[in-house]
Amino acid sequence: QLQLVESGGGLVQPGGSLRLSCAASGFTGDYYAMGWFRQVPGKEREFVAAMAWSGGSIKYADSVKGRFTISRDNVKNTVSLQMNSLKPEDTAVYYCNAGRYKSGSYVRSDYWGQGTQVTVSS
Repeated sequence: QLQLVESGGGLVQPGGSLRLSCAASGFTGDYYAMGWFRQVPGKEREFVAAMAWSGGSIKYADSVKGRFTISRDNVKNTVSLQMNSLKPEDTAVYYCNAGRYKSGSYVRSDYWGQGTQVTVSS
């Protein structure tokens, strides 16, 4: 059974940085990519970033390009999201997801972590 556990959220001032991590354990099976999503109350969960475990196929939402960086550690089975120049609109619960790519687009699965709160506020 695949399990995902996020960590690293918190409160940060605008312009600050946070680093989120997602530890994957169990059988990953056909889920050869990992993605980060975020959700605010009353809105759908939105895509943030994704990459293949091989290190390729990196994708970002337009809203975070140039500010967020996704990376992975295959030895530790973790995927991280470095978030710089944070804005109040980045405030959300962030979730990692195990998925795959199809026709160049990240396809999410039903495997999610528990989420970690990121709050950007002065």
